[in-house]
Amino acid sequence: MTQKLTTEQLTQIIAEVGNLQARQEAEIAPEEVKQILQELGLAPELLDEALVQMQRRQVLQVRQKRHRTIVIGMIAAVAIAGGGALPIAMTGTILTIQQHNSTLERVSTGNNRITLTQDDGSDLRNITRQNSREIFYRVTLKDAPVGQKLDLRCNWINPNGEIVQQNRYQTREIDTSIWNTHCRYTIGSASTPGRWKVQMFLQGRQLSETEFEVK
Repeated sequence: MTQKLTTEQLTQIIAEVGNLQARQEAEIAPEEVKQILQELGLAPELLDEALVQMQRRQVLQVRQKRHRTIVIGMIAAVAIAGGGALPIAMTGTILTIQQHNSTLERVSTGNNRITLTQDDGSDLRNITRQNSREIFYRVTLKDAPVGQKLDLRCNWINPNGEIVQQNRYQTREIDTSIWNTHCRYTIGSASTPGRWKVQMFLQGRQLSETEFEVK
C-alpha cells in the first residue's frame, strides 16, 4: 500500500482489523459444528437443512418488521391527511392486509419429493433421459391458510443454472393447514445431464428447493 494515512484513518483501520479478527475467532468451521452435533447426539447430516431454516426465519423476521413499518407509515399518513382521524374502513383494510401478509409468511414446507405420474410414496433423485417422462415435484405445505387460494411458482433449473421452465398456478381453496401441492416438468433425451434442482415460491418467497440427478 502506497497511500499515506492520517492518524484518524490509522485508528479506524486498527479498530476494523480488530473487529474482523474477533469475528473470525468467533466463527466455527462446519466440521467443528458437525462434531459438536455428534457429541450432543444430534444428526450432523441435518446441518445444511437447519441452516436453511434459520435463514428463512431471519428473512421472515425482517419482512414482518418491514410490514409493520409500512402499516404504521400508512396509518400515520392517513391520520395526518384526515386531521388525526383514521376512517374505520381504512383501518379495517390496513389490518386485513397486514393479517394476510402475516398468514402467508407462516407457510413453510416439509416432505418434498420428486415422483413420476404415479406416486408410490418414493422420492426419485436419479432420472434417466432414455424415455421422455413427466416428473412431479410434490410439496407438503405446513400452516397453509385455510379458506384461501395460494399463487405458487416452480423453477426447474438445469446444471448450467438456467431456468428451463417455470410453473405458475393457483391452488384450489385450501381446507386444511397441511396441504399437498405439486408442479411438473418433462425430462427428455434433449435434457442436459447433471445436477438439477427445482424450487417452489410463494409470492416471491422461496419455500423449498430439491436437487436431483439427470443421467
